[in-house]
Amino acid sequence: MATPTIHQPSTTTATPYAGDREVVIRTENLWKIYQMGSEQVAALRGVNLQIYRNEYVAIMGPSGSGKSTLMNLIGCLDSPTRGEYWLSGHLVSALDDDELARIRNQEIGFVFQTFNLLPRTSALHNVELPLIYSGAPPAERTERAMAALQQVDLGSRVHHKPNELSGGQRQRVAIARALVNRPSIILADEPTGNLDSTTSNEIMALLEVLWERGNTIVLVTHEHDIAEHAHRVIHIRDGQVAGDTRTRRGDAVANRPPAPSA
Repeated sequence: MATPTIHQPSTTTATPYAGDREVVIRTENLWKIYQMGSEQVAALRGVNLQIYRNEYVAIMGPSGSGKSTLMNLIGCLDSPTRGEYWLSGHLVSALDDDELARIRNQEIGFVFQTFNLLPRTSALHNVELPLIYSGAPPAERTERAMAALQQVDLGSRVHHKPNELSGGQRQRVAIARALVNRPSIILADEPTGNLDSTTSNEIMALLEVLWERGNTIVLVTHEHDIAEHAHRVIHIRDGQVAGDTRTRRGDAVANRPPAPSA
């Protein structure tokens, strides 16, 4: 499998496929400019990238590089100043508020550095929250939240509150919450930033399992050792793509022999 190529912006609206590989995230000349008093600050400067279905990609850069801004745009949490963003073949700027809310709730799962858990409620209820927003009935909510917590090996901690869990366990609850609506894409913004090295490796191993199960993983980090868990690293500097390389893990995946036919 060849390393994905970053293409120049296209003026066409063709279906975003490269051969038989579906492009699920595509940005074309993406800019984000903030007004800071009388000055304009460009956080992103014409970013062009493509991420394919079931890729495991790290977006890496120093503080202030624009990587978190790019993650917010990919997650439909913010809008670009100019340029285009295509998600699973849909031009995001053409979607209405209801469609954007549905994508954020059902097609993308978010994992944040600070966990973002409700402190006074159980792990089970924290994981149920996206299902409440999507209108799932109570019995289905409980069943799916339990299954998500079991998927991250927290089946015995479902009634614990966040202050009764370790940092790694709280991040597992956050990952379970990201999984509960069965999204195809997981966006993880510095998911190990508040964890020790041992727990960080456990969380990265869990993300690898999710990739093996078919999820597209997009990870934002400033740490080289964390980025090396991904199969491809997009380097962001000064709001632009400064590099796009495959990691040793990516090479190993690309060189795997094909699975035997049934």
